[in-house]
Amino acid sequence: MKNRILIVDDSFYMRTMLKNMLTDAGYEVVGEAANGQQALEMAIETKPDLITLDVILPDNTGLDVLRGIRQEQPDVKVVMCSAVGQEVIVNEALESGASAYIVKPFSEEKVLEIVGAALQ
Repeated sequence: MKNRILIVDDSFYMRTMLKNMLTDAGYEVVGEAANGQQALEMAIETKPDLITLDVILPDNTGLDVLRGIRQEQPDVKVVMCSAVGQEVIVNEALESGASAYIVKPFSEEKVLEIVGAALQ
């Protein structure tokens, strides 16, 4: 059974890149969300095993979205995606229940390693 992944990023380019990496690696990408509201709705609808969640979203912070997801789906794994220089937010995310984080720009190897480890 394939692991199901929801990708949340306001950048179409980043979503496409992540989707291609994850699909090529054999994961099932069940949805893509461009903002926090979509992310919360899609997380409930698609019940993914893992969510990649951008720290900065147009309508919300990744932290708020993470907390919302945690309330609805305490067991889903969440990997935060962060640009360099957001360590404070990343640490708060880890304390709020994120499994791991990926720093942008990222390599395919790194993404697959972190996602694989989070799904163990």
